[in-house]
Amino acid sequence: MNYELVASAPEALAVPLLALGVPKQANKALPEALAELDSRSGGILARLFANGDFGGGRDETSVVYLSGDGPQRLLLVGVGKAADMTRSSIRRAAAVAARRARALGTGAVAFAMPETLRGAVGAKDFAQVAVEGMAQGAWQCDELKAPNDEKKPPVSSLAVVVALDEQDEAAAGFEIGRAIAEGQSLARRLQFLPPNRCTPGFLAETAQQLGKQYGFKVTVLDKPAMETEGMGALLAVNQGSATEPRFMTIEYWGAGDAPPVALVGKGITFDTGGISIKPAAQMEEMKYDMSGAAAVLGAMDVVGRLKPKLNVVGVIPSTDNMPSGTAIRPADVVNSHFGKTIEIVNTDAEGRLVLADALSYVRRFKPVAVLDAATLTGAAISVTGHVATPIMGNDEALVEEVRKAGDRAGERCWPLPMFDEFREQNKSDIADVKNSAGRAAGTITAGWFLREFVDGFSWVHLDVAGTAYTDSDSPPLPKGPAGVPTRLFAEFILGRAG
Repeated sequence: MNYELVASAPEALAVPLLALGVPKQANKALPEALAELDSRSGGILARLFANGDFGGGRDETSVVYLSGDGPQRLLLVGVGKAADMTRSSIRRAAAVAARRARALGTGAVAFAMPETLRGAVGAKDFAQVAVEGMAQGAWQCDELKAPNDEKKPPVSSLAVVVALDEQDEAAAGFEIGRAIAEGQSLARRLQFLPPNRCTPGFLAETAQQLGKQYGFKVTVLDKPAMETEGMGALLAVNQGSATEPRFMTIEYWGAGDAPPVALVGKGITFDTGGISIKPAAQMEEMKYDMSGAAAVLGAMDVVGRLKPKLNVVGVIPSTDNMPSGTAIRPADVVNSHFGKTIEIVNTDAEGRLVLADALSYVRRFKPVAVLDAATLTGAAISVTGHVATPIMGNDEALVEEVRKAGDRAGERCWPLPMFDEFREQNKSDIADVKNSAGRAAGTITAGWFLREFVDGFSWVHLDVAGTAYTDSDSPPLPKGPAGVPTRLFAEFILGRAG
C-alpha cells in the first residue's frame, strides 16, 4: 500500500476519486467548504443537499462526476452529527470511503475533511485516523485466489488531504496512523490465513521476521524447551495434535532498564474443542482463535516502526486444539508452569490453559503492566455483542487506562466486575482450580481463572471473542478479520510512552 500526506485544496487534486467527509446538515444547505467543488459539478452538490438526496448522515454516500482538471469523481461520505464528531466517527467515514473506492475500482482514493467541518478534531488526529480508516476499508487479501482479469483492481494508494498550513501538525499524526494501519493489516492477514498455513511455526517465523526487520530480540521455544520450562498446561492442549507448539517472546527495549509493558496473545491456530468437540456449523471460524496472537504481532510491528520510548515485550503461546487418542480428556489433571494443578472439565476451555502458562512465564520480565488478548469465551458475545470488548483486571486504574486507549483507537471496551464470588465457581474438588465454571458469568469466571496465574504485576484481560472478526458485512468493515485489539495495544503503548 502506498500512503501519502498531501497539502492542497481538495478541488485542485488530480485524483480518480476524492472522498470528502461531511457532517450531518440540518438545514439542507451546502457547506461553504464545498462551494468550489459545487461549481465544478455544475451545481449538482447544492441540489443534492437541497433535495435531501445527501445530508451527511453516518455511512451515507453519494458519488458525483466532476469536470475540469481536478478530481474525476467526488465521493461525499456522511460522518454523522457535527455535535458528536470524534476521531472514531472520522475514522469510520474514511473506512467507508475506501470501501466505496474498492467497489468503484478506482485503485486510489484521497480523503479530505476541511477544518471547518471537523469540529474539535485537530489536524494531527485527523491525519492519523484518516489513514487508519482508509487502510481498514481498503484492506483485502486475495493471495490464495487465482488471478482474475475481470476483477476490479484493489485500492493500492491512499492519500490524506490537509490544508497547507496544517501540513506540519498533520505529519506527526500521519506517521502514527500509517504505522498503526500497517500493524493492523499484518494482524488481519494472519487472521485471514487458513490453519494449514498459519501454524504455530508460521507465527514463530513471523515473529522472527519482525525481529530481523526491527532489531527485536526474539526467543522461540519448541516442544522440548517447553517441557524443560514446565509448561504443562500449554502442552496438555497440544498433546492431541500432530503439529508442534511454539512459545515466542519478542523484546523491544526503548527505555533502558525500566520495567516493560507486556502484551500476551492467545495463539490457538485452530480450535476443534478437542474431545469436547465443537458443533460442525461454522467451525471454520475457529481459525480466528489466534486473533490475540495476531494483535500482539501487529502491535509489535507498530512498535518497530515508531520506536516509542518504552520497553515492550510480546508473549505468544501457540498450538492448535485437536481430538485424538492422545488428547487431554475431561477429568484429567495437569500441572501448570505456575505450579497450580488444573482439573480439566471441558477441553474446549483450552485458551485459558495456554494463557495461564504465558502469564506465569511473563513474571521473569518483571513487567509494570500486562495486557492479554484472547478470543476466550462465547459468553463475551452475550455481554457486549460485536460492538465492544469485555475487559477485567486486578488494577482499576489500569483497566480505566485500557478503556480510554480503546476509545482513542475506536476499539471500545467495557469493564466487568471481578467479585470474589465469581472466583468460587472455579474451585475444584481434586485440583487447585478447574478450567471451566460453566455457563453462568462465563466471561468473568474465565477471567478469574487467568487471575489465578497472575502474580506480582498489574494485569488486564481483553476477551475479543465478539470483536476480533465479524461474520457479517458492514459499511466500514467487510466480513472477516478485524485486527482487534491491535489499535488499542498501539494507543496504550503510545500513551504510556508519552
